[in-house]
Order: sequence, then structure tokens, then C-alpha cells
Amino acid sequence: MDPEDMPKLNLAKDAAKLSTSDRHYIKKIEEFNVERVARLKKLNRNNRIVGGLLGLTVISIYAYTINAVKQERFLDDFEVPQTTTEKQ
Repeated sequence: MDPEDMPKLNLAKDAAKLSTSDRHYIKKIEEFNVERVARLKKLNRNNRIVGGLLGLTVISIYAYTINAVKQERFLDDFEVPQTTTEKQ
């Protein structure tokens, strides 16, 4: 794209060149962008909270499972059956 097709606008210097409707439109767009950024920040915060809660849920389920498996002692008390030497 040629730089002359879409020149950059400096609002401080070029304010006199803009019409009232252009300045009004620029102000509306700036307000829209501020609202959009606020919504995105809130969405990002909510996503982090949900991600943290899901992560904590996974870690707690894993920790509970490991703790439950450690408490099982049914194989520790297992006695090998005695073999009989009798022949029939």
C-alpha cells in the first residue's frame, strides 16, 4: 500500500482540517474502543478465574485419588494360601 493513499492523521496538528462530523465520528470510535477494551479485560479476568477454578478442581481430584490409593491396605494383609502336599 502506498503511504500517500492513507496518510497518518495527527489530531493535534490537523484538527483544523477535520470537519465537525469527522471529529464527532473519531470521538464515537474512541468511546467504542474504550468500551471494547473494558469488556475484553472483564472477559479475560473471568476466563482466568474459570481456568484457575478448573485447575484447582483437577489438582484436588488428583490429590484425593492419590490419598485414597495410599490408604488401601487390602494387599498388605494378603496371605499366600498354603499348598498341600497330599497326592490323591
